[in-house]
Amino acid sequence: MRFLKLIFDFYINSSIHVGLSCYALVRMTQHMFHIPVDEPVANFAFFGTIVGYNFVKYDALARVQRLQMRKQLKTIALFSFFALFLVGYYFFLLQRITQIVAVVFLSVTLLYTLPFFPNKKNARNWAGVKIYIVALCWVGVTLALPVLNADVSITSDFYLKCMQRFILIFVLVLIFEIIDLAKDDPHLKTVPQQIGVKRTKILGLLLLLPFYFLEFFKSNFDKNQLIINLILVIIISLFMLFANEKRSKYYTSFWVESVPIVWWLLLLIF
Repeated sequence: MRFLKLIFDFYINSSIHVGLSCYALVRMTQHMFHIPVDEPVANFAFFGTIVGYNFVKYDALARVQRLQMRKQLKTIALFSFFALFLVGYYFFLLQRITQIVAVVFLSVTLLYTLPFFPNKKNARNWAGVKIYIVALCWVGVTLALPVLNADVSITSDFYLKCMQRFILIFVLVLIFEIIDLAKDDPHLKTVPQQIGVKRTKILGLLLLLPFYFLEFFKSNFDKNQLIINLILVIIISLFMLFANEKRSKYYTSFWVESVPIVWWLLLLIF
């Protein structure tokens, strides 16, 4: 049993789970825009997410605090290096325009983690902007990259999906911010810190309305997608309603981060 927990913790801590969530959203985009399965861009997003998240999570520990690396952290570092190699491999299989946009989002990730300006904090610690940066990066990687790589025409549907995807990630991050309220630096000015948990939950639930109803404005209306999105909205609403600071770390790191995977699985089922 202890061995299984170690495996599960490595799966979570090494960002494989969040990488799968990103992969699932890329596959959702490919379905929505009728793009044939494009494994290079999906795999690039998967391994890129692993590298990016591990860099963001463990940079301070390895670079600033200079603490002795535990065995699991060394394993994660080795795994991340292997993932970085695969990121490079899949990067060169992408279209040139996709590579350029990918570099832009890589730069945003570095800005999020590293202080580029003297005596300034990194973007992760800029008051009130963390949630917008995270949502923007997810929209770019899971929606813009697959569409650009497939050379799909940019229509109103693309912009609708950008808004819908931004809202989805924004709401999911709100749940993270509620759970992390006790641990977050007050200077971060997260949404729960500014308006309180109750109002944050109301905001999250209200934002799910445009997320759902934006589907009606698509040029290619899909009834099955409405059913799938309704199930998703119910699941996210329950996660939002039951979120509090006393929840286990797995509440967000596994269950909430499973939402994109569940969305994709629902699509496969329907």
